[in-house]
Amino acid sequence: MTTLGTISLTVAFVVAVYSVIAGYIGGRKRLPELANSARNGVIVFGGLSTVAMVAISYALITRDFSLALVANHTSRDLPIFPYTFTALWGGQSGSLLFWSWILALYGLVVVLKKWESNHDLMPYVVSVLMFIQVFFSFLLAFITSPFAKMQVIPVDGAGLNPLLQHPLMSIHPPLLYLGYVGFAIPFCFAMAALLSGRLNDSWIRATRRWTLIPWMFLFLGLLIGGRWAYDVLGWGGYWGWDPVENSALMPWLVGTAFLHSVMVQERKGMLKVWNMGLIIIAFALTLFGTFLTRSGVIQSVHAFAQSEIGPLFLGFTALMTLAATALLFFRLDKLQSENGFDSLLSREVFFLINNVLFLGAAIAVLIGVVWPILSEVITGQQLTVGAPYYNLVVGTIFGLIVLIMGIIPLIGWGGATLAKLGRKMLVPLALTTILTAIGFGLGARDPLSLFAVALLAFSVTTTSSDIFLAARARQKNTNENFFTALLNLVNRNHRRYGGYLVHLSVFLLALGIIGSRFYGTDEVRAMAQGESWTTNGYTLVYEGLQPGVIDGEAIVTTATVGVYDGSNRLTTLFPAIAFFDRQQQQATNPAIWHDTPLLRRDLYVIVQGWTDNFQTVSFRAFVNPLVTLVWIGGFLFLLSTLVTMFPDPQELRARERVKREIAVGGYVTPSE
Repeated sequence: MTTLGTISLTVAFVVAVYSVIAGYIGGRKRLPELANSARNGVIVFGGLSTVAMVAISYALITRDFSLALVANHTSRDLPIFPYTFTALWGGQSGSLLFWSWILALYGLVVVLKKWESNHDLMPYVVSVLMFIQVFFSFLLAFITSPFAKMQVIPVDGAGLNPLLQHPLMSIHPPLLYLGYVGFAIPFCFAMAALLSGRLNDSWIRATRRWTLIPWMFLFLGLLIGGRWAYDVLGWGGYWGWDPVENSALMPWLVGTAFLHSVMVQERKGMLKVWNMGLIIIAFALTLFGTFLTRSGVIQSVHAFAQSEIGPLFLGFTALMTLAATALLFFRLDKLQSENGFDSLLSREVFFLINNVLFLGAAIAVLIGVVWPILSEVITGQQLTVGAPYYNLVVGTIFGLIVLIMGIIPLIGWGGATLAKLGRKMLVPLALTTILTAIGFGLGARDPLSLFAVALLAFSVTTTSSDIFLAARARQKNTNENFFTALLNLVNRNHRRYGGYLVHLSVFLLALGIIGSRFYGTDEVRAMAQGESWTTNGYTLVYEGLQPGVIDGEAIVTTATVGVYDGSNRLTTLFPAIAFFDRQQQQATNPAIWHDTPLLRRDLYVIVQGWTDNFQTVSFRAFVNPLVTLVWIGGFLFLLSTLVTMFPDPQELRARERVKREIAVGGYVTPSE
């Protein structure tokens, strides 16, 4: 299997090189046979990548310690499920193979679904896609092969990084990869449009869902990563502005700007250069994020795999970015806007402002990420940027974004007068005042958090009012009951109302962030067995300790803590510390209790250490109000995004029309 995997990667590199050339010449010279052979190259490459994946998976399962990837990231004590496959992306070469394989699967689906309906662009799409694969397959075949052999075969492996030994780590990295890699597809379509000179809206319409899919996966990856940090790292939080977290956030922010901006291009024929630029930046940031994660140039709890490929990866990122930018400038004359802004108080202007804010947030995060690297190059000392910078700069930008999100539902395409906008704002502002007063009454006293609550309340009321008024109008016109009218309204325009639902889910998530960030508590106490400690209304009783229990590769010491509300026992918590002797590393296993009434708060307890042969144990307890709303908001975000992906009845009719045109030999640009 090892030999088969090595041969597959080498042949895949040759196939990728051929497909780049065949795709470009086939499209340029309009040679269908050559273009079709490039398409077949994508299919063959996908098959070869899958063979390599099967081969390395077999080696991991069978513990083939003759391979460096297996020996360095697994052991005989490591459970097969789910941690064996986690070792794949725990290693440098395995992570690159996984990256390339996911892109190969994306490519397979794209050529099978889009070849006929976008036949003018697809040869160029294949050429750009396979150019990316040339780089990755070159690394895998000649620089950092996952099938590299050990000089001396060990009896047992080094084991998996303890931080990766968590069920969420079998989900979090694949989701991020699906997000990172998926942005290559709209990038390839954008480059195909520039290469071919076919710069109408066809590439936008063909890739809207291909942008939504990685955007959704990237968000889920960030959310699951936050939950992993909450469950594993033992600091009581879920987002610490870690460089690798930020590296995934940046393309998501730019992708969000792109998804909003394309609506302006579709409706008004504007922002064409802007949209091209956004998708170039989004893809460049995914490459840059992969570089940061895998090069070892930054210190992060998430940067598990490091090697010497950093300069190659950075060079490829620069090459792709500069080449795409040069191509964009070459086609500027064909990307002129068809219309201008009719009014400063128009939806298209506020979409543009929102876009600038999203891009500004991404730039602010990028500055924070690269500042340690730049400072070390310039001064010889690595100066880090901490949470206060991000909270102030990026938090301010996010506040402005929420405000703009609240204003947009009040104005239409083409413009509105200031007087009309003022009248529309009266009711939302009144409701905002009431909701803010309720928040104050419930204990929101911090001025900054109260202002944030007011912004959220304003945006929630304007968004909800727009949905409510549209449903009432439909109810009057159709005599349907309100809920039927609401469901039919959403069904007739998934994109608009699904987008509103996405906004509402983000507002809910933001409320959870405000509650847990501003009103959480953090206390530490050392206790002997039988002693108690009251923190934020909870009484914690240290009831005992069970040391030295072997669990997989870990030796686990677990404390038993009773939680009381007065004399009423609420629950029993089991915080623990796991020591991994093989890696000489320690990991914290927090115990978390979700206080259920109105989703009020989490009680989060960890063991910090002990003295006098376990006679005294030090505990740290966090109380995080409303943190559950973060996870609920994330789940609703997923459902809302899926709603936006479903085609509307009008879109389904357009698809059928396209199929009929293709069947009789014609061609119509699809509307998806």
